[in-house]
Amino acid sequence: MGITVGNKVVLVGTGAVGSSYVYALMNQGLCDELVLVDVNQEKAKGDAMDLNHGVVYAPSTMTIKYGSYEDCQDAAIVVISAGAAQKPGETRLDLVSKNMKIFESIVGDVMKSGFNGIFLVATNPADILAYATWKFSGLPKERVIGSGTILDSARLRFLLGKEFNTAPTSVHAYIIGEHGDSQFPVWSAANISGVSIASRLTDERREELAVEVRDAAYKIIESKGATFYGIAMGLARITKAILKNEQVALPVGVLLEGEYGHQNVYIGTPAVIDRSGVKNIVELDLDDVEKEKFNRSVDTLKGIQAHYWK
Repeated sequence: MGITVGNKVVLVGTGAVGSSYVYALMNQGLCDELVLVDVNQEKAKGDAMDLNHGVVYAPSTMTIKYGSYEDCQDAAIVVISAGAAQKPGETRLDLVSKNMKIFESIVGDVMKSGFNGIFLVATNPADILAYATWKFSGLPKERVIGSGTILDSARLRFLLGKEFNTAPTSVHAYIIGEHGDSQFPVWSAANISGVSIASRLTDERREELAVEVRDAAYKIIESKGATFYGIAMGLARITKAILKNEQVALPVGVLLEGEYGHQNVYIGTPAVIDRSGVKNIVELDLDDVEKEKFNRSVDTLKGIQAHYWK
């Protein structure tokens, strides 16, 4: 059976991240049909009504409604942002046990519908839950994508843009590894229009920027309770790459099968995204220090996985 055609997106979980994501989809006119699913049906119903009242000012017309898991049957993408939220002082990995049970139920219900599209996982810890979605769904690895380090990389590009008074879109730099505390910037590949960034920053400044990116979520959560606008835009970017068959490289959560010398773990790295999902993984040429950091990140994630999968 071939992959589902059409531009229908189903969102599971209409919390702050989910509702910000669908608002971004509507503003960018990225899909033809959008279905909202939430355990709180009244919330999903209200969101659908509210969004529909903005369609007249959107770039293109769009059908928006609240629904159920049965609506996933002919969806091109199912985005999961449901689950327990990260609380102040809590790491993303603290959320694992809470969200694992929720995901087993959600993914099971989605697959019962006959869904044959692409999963996009946003709930934290995104790497672990992308792996769980792949395991629970039985879908090919290409069709289960985690949000990975799409937001972390955007944070780095934003900060470097400020640092060098350059538009962040002209900054080419990646955060890879866990979407969490063991992430790190790949300074050896970072550049602005081909000019190396690392050589223009002191070791101390590079470390300061890496820490600022790593701890950004904690600061935002402390200030307003949750992060949602940035990740919503990142999810919309991944969605666009899939639906428009862009074949663009984005730092997302993918399953390693020998890349970087590792396998059987979902982790953030650049990958080429098209209508089939993950077309291929872009394996960056890491220096020795970066390789060590990547290995540490893999070990962190595999240590969590080991509690659930032998």
